[in-house]
Amino acid sequence: MEEKKISYEEINTSEITNVQFCTWIDKGNYAPYHWHRAIEIVYVLEGELLVTAENHSKLLLPGRCALINMNVIHSNKATKPDKYILLQIPVDFLKKFIPNVQELKFVVNDGLEEKAKQNKIEQLKKILEKMKELDDNRSEGFLLYFNCLLFELLCLMHGSFSEKIYQADMVRKKRDFARLNKIMDYVAKNYRRNIPLEEIAKVALFEPKYFCRFFKKHMGITFLEYQNELRLSYIYRDLINTEDLVAEILERHGFANYKLFRRMFKARFGDTPLKVRARLKN
Repeated sequence: MEEKKISYEEINTSEITNVQFCTWIDKGNYAPYHWHRAIEIVYVLEGELLVTAENHSKLLLPGRCALINMNVIHSNKATKPDKYILLQIPVDFLKKFIPNVQELKFVVNDGLEEKAKQNKIEQLKKILEKMKELDDNRSEGFLLYFNCLLFELLCLMHGSFSEKIYQADMVRKKRDFARLNKIMDYVAKNYRRNIPLEEIAKVALFEPKYFCRFFKKHMGITFLEYQNELRLSYIYRDLINTEDLVAEILERHGFANYKLFRRMFKARFGDTPLKVRARLKN
């Protein structure tokens, strides 16, 4: 069976724009914790999307957007059909125009800002809508006009949403991120079996007690909960994309406790596996 490595997500950028831009439409999605060397903006057009980043979750309804900074571990979940604009801007591209971009973070709190700042967020969304229109039509002059909008968006981000990261915070975040990435890679390769706490603590070069505190602080859940969430994400994917029996899917992904699975699944998706599968088919 193909080995899964889910922590780092490769960005498939366009050769002509150097970014990834698309209108994403699906019948339901559960992307477990991952990261990429890019800034990501999602703008929901239909349905809803739950985005979790840096231990905070936000439910995006139509007309709302979120920005995830580069190298930030995050996940997203849609329990019903949804449609959203996705823009991913690689850090190597950004560094050409914002040389100190790795010393910055971009903060966009859509719906939570005072009027002047919220107006800037509305400007950002208008630019994304214009980019979508260009991308949909691909008429003559597409590349010129698309890049004009892309750089207008970057100027807006830099001028209105960027904040300096203190050097001490940069060093600490880099160290913590390296440890988390090592942990996530190890779990991705071994998630089908139960990984003892002592084993994963050694991977992170921690004592088990300190590892538990470190993991909960940065991920917002315990390590055991994370293992089960990861399995659940793969089970959900197979449930909606295959006709396989639920028992076969559970066995494939190492989820041995059926009662726990049922409880977790209903808490995450609001119904039983078979009812969710039937609803999404219809």
